[in-house]
Amino acid sequence: MAARRRASVLVYRPTGADTFAARVRAPRGRVTIHAASTADEAKAVIGEVDVVWAWKFPPILYEKAARLAWLETMGAGVDWALAPELPSSVTVTRAAGVFGPWMAEYTLGWCLHVTQRMGAYGEAQRARQWRDDVVPDRLRGKTMVIVGLGEIGRTIARTARSLGVRVVGVSRSGRRAPGVSRVYRPSHLGRALAEGDFVVLVTPLTAETRGLIGERELGAMKSSAWVVNIGRGALVDETALVKSLDAKRIAGAVLDVFAAEPLPPSHPLWTFDNVIVTPHIAGPDIPEELATVFNGNLARYLAGRPLRHVVDRQHGY
Repeated sequence: MAARRRASVLVYRPTGADTFAARVRAPRGRVTIHAASTADEAKAVIGEVDVVWAWKFPPILYEKAARLAWLETMGAGVDWALAPELPSSVTVTRAAGVFGPWMAEYTLGWCLHVTQRMGAYGEAQRARQWRDDVVPDRLRGKTMVIVGLGEIGRTIARTARSLGVRVVGVSRSGRRAPGVSRVYRPSHLGRALAEGDFVVLVTPLTAETRGLIGERELGAMKSSAWVVNIGRGALVDETALVKSLDAKRIAGAVLDVFAAEPLPPSHPLWTFDNVIVTPHIAGPDIPEELATVFNGNLARYLAGRPLRHVVDRQHGY
């Protein structure tokens, strides 16, 4: 890869594009920066852009990006970026090394919410009731099944192990991972799910993982198990999940991602006392943190060095 004297960068984000653009750092005079929050704004400059740093970039504009060589996503997931319209010549990278600690704290925080009976104590406080009949449980000794053992999954595994949680994993390769007692391949997903007190979904969304958790998989779980979805909403068949919750086949769910976002007010998942709904914030987009990753890659791009965190488009992550 040859060094480049100049580059044109488009920062695209439906909200806060200017905030992210202000954090792009490059040698003076070598980078032109554009910011866009709408498809029309992006359309006006996309033909002269070499680099796109974006979240949910409109795929219809790929065909107009004649000079585009590199796309970096403002997130760990890249399913939205790998649209059929994206030319095969474009290198795609992702924001690695940012979200693991955030998502580990989110996951363990809500697991502790369950075991410490925080919901019950909160209700009792609002009712001014002294509920000494409600006794906390221990998180230590529980089994967490992590579906997806990439960088984020392994970070969650290390954090869980530090609290005495037994960790079981599911990954495409089936390779062992530090701190994980056993790793199953997807073909043995049901066997892994049956072990979990908490089932954490953090696998990328691909053609193989779409609808990964359906009626059969939910039926394989313990009736005392909780599902924690911090990956993508489409990993879970929401209709099957609602049925399982209705029938009390599982204990509850912590959901940060959904098939449709924002979650429609009429959706039945809002109605369950044993469902936690959060607005896709398990891995928040902190401009300073994401910019550190992008700026490091931008320096490599200008110097003609290989980019880091390149996505394998065949695998989808």
